[in-house]
Order: sequence, then C-alpha cells, then structure tokens
Amino acid sequence: MSPPAPAGAHLSDGERLAWLRLIRSENIGPVTFRELIRRFGTAGEALTAVPELAQRGGRRIRIASPAEAERELAALAGAGARLIAIGEQEYPEWLAHIDDAPPLIALRGDPACLARPIVSIVGSRNASVAGRKFAMLMAAGLGGRGYVIASGLARGIDAAAHEAAVPTGTVAVYAGGLDRLFPPENADLASRIIASGGAHVSEMPMGWEPRARDFPRRNRIVAGLALGVVIVEAARQSGSLITARLAAEQGRLVFAVPGSPLDPRAAGTNQLIRDGAHIVTEVEDIVSALSPMLGHAPEPSRPGAAEGDDGGGEADDADRNRLIEALGPTPIAIDDIIRFTGLRPALVHLLLVELALAGRIERHPGQRVSVIQG
Repeated sequence: MSPPAPAGAHLSDGERLAWLRLIRSENIGPVTFRELIRRFGTAGEALTAVPELAQRGGRRIRIASPAEAERELAALAGAGARLIAIGEQEYPEWLAHIDDAPPLIALRGDPACLARPIVSIVGSRNASVAGRKFAMLMAAGLGGRGYVIASGLARGIDAAAHEAAVPTGTVAVYAGGLDRLFPPENADLASRIIASGGAHVSEMPMGWEPRARDFPRRNRIVAGLALGVVIVEAARQSGSLITARLAAEQGRLVFAVPGSPLDPRAAGTNQLIRDGAHIVTEVEDIVSALSPMLGHAPEPSRPGAAEGDDGGGEADDADRNRLIEALGPTPIAIDDIIRFTGLRPALVHLLLVELALAGRIERHPGQRVSVIQG
C-alpha cells in the first residue's frame, strides 16, 4: 500500500492539522488512515466521511476537534518537537515502507540522524553486566562505522546501547508521548541524546501515558527504522522477541547474541539463532551482513488489493453480511477474504474500513484482520 502522501511532499499547516485530527480520531490507526486517504484523497474529505462510515459499521465514533489538534501542536512546540508526515523528506525512509507506518511521528532533536543507516539494539530490562557490556561494545562499534543506534530507552540493554551511542548518534523511541519518559530514571540519558545530536521519536500524542499494549506498537517502530535488529539477552515471551518477530515480518535482518543455556535471559536469543537469526559475536558480523543493503531503499510494502480499483462503490447489507460471516477471531489475509467471498477488492477494503471505525475488527501485520470478540 503506497504512503498517503508522495515522497518529497510537504504538508501545509492546514493539511497537517487535518492529518493530526484524523489519526487522533477514535478507532483510526495507521492502516485505516491510509485506506481513508486512498479513498477520499485528503484528510479533510476523510474527516467529513468518517461519521457516516462508522455508523454503517454499527456505531458512532468521536472525531478529534481542531482545538484538540491545535493544543497538541502547541504542546509539541513547547517541548521543542514537531510533527513529520510520511512522505515528507525528513520522514525515515525505511520506516515509511512498513505496512502500518505511522502517518505522523513527533520528532525532538536532529532529523539528520534519521537519514543515516540505523541499527536497532534491544534486549532484557534486567540484563546481566556481561549483556550490558556487550550491547555497549556493539553500539560503540557500529557508531564508529557510521550507523545510528535506535532503541526503546528502557532499562537494561536499551539504556546501555543508547549510552554507548550518544557520541555517534542514537534515536530513542517512546511508547508514550514525548513528555512522558519511561522509565523516569533515564531522564539524564534522554537529555544527553538530544544534546549530542540524537533524536526522540513517538507516534503517540503529548500527555499519553504508556500502557502495556503501547510497547509492542513502539517496538514495530524500533524495528521499522532500522536495516537490522540486534537482540542481546531476551527471555522467552519477552518484548524483545516481539521486536525480532516484527523485524522479520518487515523484511529486516535479525541478529541474536548467543548466551549460556543456564541463563534464562539467553533462552530467547538462543531460540532465535536456532530459528535462523544471524549469530553475533563481534561488530563485523553485523556490518558484513548489512553492507549490501546500504544505499538501497527497502522494497515497498505489498500494494493493497484495492490499489487502482474503482473506489469501491456502495455496499449493501448482503455484501456486508457476507464479509462479516467470513471473519473470525483468527487473523486472515485480506486477499483470502476477497478470494473466498467473491467481493470486489475495493468493496472489501471499504467494508473493512467501516468495521475498523466501528471498533469491530483488529488489523494485524501482513494485511490480515480478525474480529474483536465481545
């Protein structure tokens, strides 16, 4: 699916306000945002259409007001930050090509570091001394080779990687708003990242307190910014393994540092290696694998089936019921829905937008959807 704005575009102040209102409206995430822009052309037109679409899906939703959007823009400016839209020159190139790329990211710091090649380093919050030391060696070594280090500013491995990369450039991705640092103990590190030419990035509104579900959302950005992701110490079922899975789904290289079979903090990384991740024992393992990717833009995400279609037309109740009957709690690819229902691709995408706006479906990576139970 192509981005909602062509590469190199620049939004006017009015367009930026409309984009912000649309993405901050109830039940509108990145994929639904792009579907709406593809169908209606502009955020302003989409905002006009959304109430009726949501009602067709089964409920009314709240639309963010101009005053709310203006307050957020003022809060960003007060924090020394601003919004960058997908398609604008300063938007990170690799991030723009994931299926659920944020339409808008809040940026504080130097945007130049987002234009350099990025490697993400993540791992255990309760990391061992050896794990933190190795993360710092990797971050410093990669920084010396021209790479920017991205991570989530969490305790443990994340903080160690940021710390070592402060002199050469590092990007901290927030799970909440840029005024809601988590954990607070990393405030000094966060300040030094900015002072040294790094950046803070978030897709969440100012004032947003991070919840448990926001960290996987954050992790997809940590992975999406980078050519590859290095996992240093990760227990089974850890957030770092979620980042590794997301990176693999995004077509990024996944690197894992082997650890002792006796240390549960290494169970996840050892499993990644068994599953085919690149093993890392020194910086050159990462550099040699990534070198062929330098200077090459990522492959665009697979176009949605409705690209170039007629816009969908109007759906009747029979079409709507046929689509709903095809859905269940197990995620299914949109292409499979089209194939088994026999509905036109653009009509399927339109009906899915209606259901998403009504809060009745959940979108998953790989152009898949499922019904929200209850």
